[in-house]
Amino acid sequence: MSSPLENLCGPSKPLAAEAPDAREFAGLMRSGQARLADAQLAQLSLESRFDLVYNAAHAMCLAALRWHGYRSSNRFIVFQVLPHTLSLGPEVWRVLAKGHEIRNLGEYEGDMNIDERIVRDLIAACERVAEKLSELPSFSGS
Repeated sequence: MSSPLENLCGPSKPLAAEAPDAREFAGLMRSGQARLADAQLAQLSLESRFDLVYNAAHAMCLAALRWHGYRSSNRFIVFQVLPHTLSLGPEVWRVLAKGHEIRNLGEYEGDMNIDERIVRDLIAACERVAEKLSELPSFSGS
């Protein structure tokens, strides 16, 4: 029986199977953790904090997907598959999906409609992702 992640692999599907890479995982985690820490610096602009926490969340969610041996062809899928990569429910992935929607509006339409609450919510969601990532077993041989 195939897994939900396997079902998303194939031609014209958003995932591809690719062996996990401990160095890539570690790099994504370092990047995510540094950005998450910086996103909490109140002296930065709200826009900067949003960019930092969104990119922290993306890096960490991608790390989770890579840990499971998959690579994504689009940014959004890493949030959608959190129930399968880290057993996180809609209370986390929907916040991150909202952040993705806001990011796209800002990047492609110049409409950066953010406030302190969404940044706080994204930080909390990203912290949950980081917590679950810390519970994953280490790569063998690392």
